[in-house]
This record gives sequence, C-alpha cells and structure tokens, in this order.
Amino acid sequence: MPDLTEKKTAEDNIPAQRTADTAPAKQEKARSLGSDAWNDLRRKPIFVISALLILLLIVIAIAPSLFTSVDPRAGDLRNHYLTKPNYSHFFEADWFGYDLQGRSIYARVLYGARASVVVGICVTVGVTILGGIAGMLAGYFGGWVDTIISRVTDIFFGIPLLLGSLVILNAFTSRTVWSVVFALVALGWTQMTRVMRGSVITVKQADFVTAAKALGAGTGRILFKHILPNAIAPVIVVATIALGGYIATEATLSFLGIGLQDPTISWGIDINSAQKVIRTAPFALFFPAGMLSITVLAFIMLGDAVRDALDPKLR
Repeated sequence: MPDLTEKKTAEDNIPAQRTADTAPAKQEKARSLGSDAWNDLRRKPIFVISALLILLLIVIAIAPSLFTSVDPRAGDLRNHYLTKPNYSHFFEADWFGYDLQGRSIYARVLYGARASVVVGICVTVGVTILGGIAGMLAGYFGGWVDTIISRVTDIFFGIPLLLGSLVILNAFTSRTVWSVVFALVALGWTQMTRVMRGSVITVKQADFVTAAKALGAGTGRILFKHILPNAIAPVIVVATIALGGYIATEATLSFLGIGLQDPTISWGIDINSAQKVIRTAPFALFFPAGMLSITVLAFIMLGDAVRDALDPKLR
C-alpha cells in the first residue's frame, strides 16, 4: 500500500512545478522615447553623415587654427590678387585661391564658420526658450492668457523675418554677432510658440496630468515635470531644422551689407565681395557659398532624421 504522506507531498509539488514552468520570462526594461529614438537614429545613414559634418563644423568653428596657420585678414594685393586655386596644395593658403584683397579664401572659409555657428546656435537657443515658455503658458492656462499670447504671436508672425531684421539692425551703429542674434530672436520666436502651444494642449489632457493635479501637484511641477518632457519633442525637431535657416539668414543679411561687418569674418561678407568678380574669378564665390550650402544642408538633414525618430507615425 503506497504511503499517503509521500503521495500528498508529490501532489503538493505539482502546482509548484506548473508555476515554475508557466512563469513568464523576465520582462525587458521599458525603453524611454529618447533611448528608442537614439537606437533608431544610429541606424540611419543620413543622421550619421549629418552629425559628422556638424561635428566637424563645430570643431572648425572652435579651433580653426588646427586646420590652417594663415591669418585670414592678411592680404597681399601685389602677389595674391585673385590668384587661382592650387588644388594640389592641400590645406595650404592657396588651396582655394585668393580673393579681391589677396586674402586666403581657404583660411577665410574656415574662420567664417565661427560666426555662422555662433549665430545659428544662439538664435536657436533664444527662440526655443522664449517661444517655448510663451507657448507652454498659452497652451496650459488657456483663456485670456492664451488669447493675449496668441494675438501678440500673430502680430510678430506677420512681420517677415528678413525684412524685420533689416529694420532692427539699421538701428545699430555697430553690427556684431550679438546684434544679429538679438534681431533674429526678437522676430523668430513665434514659430516655436505655436508648436509648443499645440503640443502642450495635447499633453495636458493626458491621464497622468490629471492624476498629478488630483494629488495636489503645483503648477510649476506639473509644467516642468510632467508636461514639458512630453511636449518638447516637436520643438526639438523644429529647432534643429530652423538652425540651418538661421545660419542662411545671417549670411543673407551679411550679403546685403546689413548684417555682420568687418573685421568679423562671415561667409555672407565674402559672397558679397566675390559677386563683383563672379565672371573672372568664380572660385572666390564658389567656396564660401559651397560651405554655407553644406552647413545648412547638414542641419536640415539632421532635423529630418530627428523628426522621423521622434514621431512614431513616421516609423
């Protein structure tokens, strides 16, 4: 006769074995939107190429002396007036030729990156902060706050960026990088305001915001802890794409003679000088214009890649 104690013990072990066999596998740690977007970006060739170009551009802007020892302001009209490029002299003063004042075009292209990068980054940061705060307040509070901010935004939105910048910069006797940044920020914040306002209106209706309010969270905590991290993605995309546009706008203002002035080195200033000899020495125009085009294209490509990574509908 079988032992009842042993039989009961065996029966007791069956549920334990079934539980062990049917236990779910260890779940993977949930990834955030940022990490998920980064994993997607790393596999995109367009992102890698644009990021490397921008990294190189930033290095050139910070330390152009690493790539040339030539003074970009030193000219020699007697020996170097519109001397054609010598493409076999890599990284030398005459690699891209010389301009109207006998200055090395290669050195000026390198040093001109600094003004463009500083203007582009500072304007982007300025309009993102100013427009982001205005849009966040308008979208969250609504009512009369939204009405006032929206009407002010519409007024500034009706002023063309380039034309308005020309008017503002005419008020400055000395136009430097910071005066150009001020003019572009004063008129360029409207787009960020609209993007942030729409994003905040969508996010504030989420359940986690309602729960935070029910738990007694303050307005500041709700805005910066719950709403801002979930509403910032569209703003980042727009800011990345707009950065290239601000660089192009600075070059346009300098080209028109209303932006940066000597002794500041700018691609727009060099393009303006080279247009006088475009038929006899097109290389003087080609290299600064080509560098400007590559820079703007790199930021636009980066913005497109970031947009695709942060927008789940485009995956």
